[in-house]
Amino acid sequence: MRLIWATVSSVEHETESLQHLTVALDDGSDGLAISYRILGARCMLGDRVLLNTTAVDLGLGTGGTHFVLARLGTPEGVAFDTSSGGHVMKLRYTPLQTDVFSIEEPNSPHHSVMSAATELDDMPVACCGLHSQVPLVAAAVKQVDAELKVAYVMSDFAALPFALSEIVRAAVDAGLIDGSITCGQAFGGDYEAVNVHSALLASRHVVKADVAIVGVGPGVLGTATPFGHGGVAQGEAINAVAALGGVPVAVLRVSSVDDRERHRGVSHHSLTALTRVALAPAIVAMPRLPTELVRAIEEVLEAGGVWQRHNRVYAERDDCLSPEMRGLRVSTMGRGPEDDPVFFAAAYAAGEVCARVANGSLPLSSL
Repeated sequence: MRLIWATVSSVEHETESLQHLTVALDDGSDGLAISYRILGARCMLGDRVLLNTTAVDLGLGTGGTHFVLARLGTPEGVAFDTSSGGHVMKLRYTPLQTDVFSIEEPNSPHHSVMSAATELDDMPVACCGLHSQVPLVAAAVKQVDAELKVAYVMSDFAALPFALSEIVRAAVDAGLIDGSITCGQAFGGDYEAVNVHSALLASRHVVKADVAIVGVGPGVLGTATPFGHGGVAQGEAINAVAALGGVPVAVLRVSSVDDRERHRGVSHHSLTALTRVALAPAIVAMPRLPTELVRAIEEVLEAGGVWQRHNRVYAERDDCLSPEMRGLRVSTMGRGPEDDPVFFAAAYAAGEVCARVANGSLPLSSL
């Protein structure tokens, strides 16, 4: 870990949740920093701030951004005092632990609903392996039926603050996502939940969603080892959905252009999640692609044993090949739909399949 003091040079942009700052570090360098409003007071020009620069120093995928750990302010008395009204802590037992108002706790207005909620009632749930898949799935759901209500459950396998995701906040503003729940140590959604299971139940019984999407926040971890990656969360999500009586729909991570062999074709993240982590059968949504591409994907999944465990369902609708994104521009690993159409088609397929399950045009008895 590396912590260093800096001075705020300017406030470039701010929302209710965070501030984007330019900072002059005491080592003579300049940089960008993010300050989360839930974790500290609002920063002003000239403020002294303590930064965590570790990820930038290691060259990790944070977009070259430091994070404000503390603001000096007036060096006496109470520096920051705000309360959620709740008694559940996130970022527990760290210097940044913060109280949240959890949807399950006894003083929540939703406590009685959550006390009785034990089933998802066959609600389809798209289980994503990457954060960038979330708005793509949501757009495809809305393309099939704009009246279907979509909830996003953000787990804690990657970034923890919901506010960090500009693309999901934009999807909410565009009406592609109707409610969000952050669970585990993740925080900042419309609702807070203790774990994935409870968050899924809240998506059904509090948000009243027809379709849920569960996935990690930005910044998935990978170590080029069989299990040391964030894709494991996809398999665990499938298990949670199945345990609660939902319909898990796996979103394949596929690519025809990734320069890493382990992610070209069907990513090893998807294969591990589906063949080694998921203990319950899921629908694997297959995209509408040229025959040779579909055949290549199917052969990899067959060789990996996916079809021995899971059910394949093909996308049907032409209008979900590229759904209306309502102004959103989504990229994955810096690539857009024109660069890696296979990746995008797989996410669109999952959204379409979820919508068909939700509106009854894909009967579960046919699987």
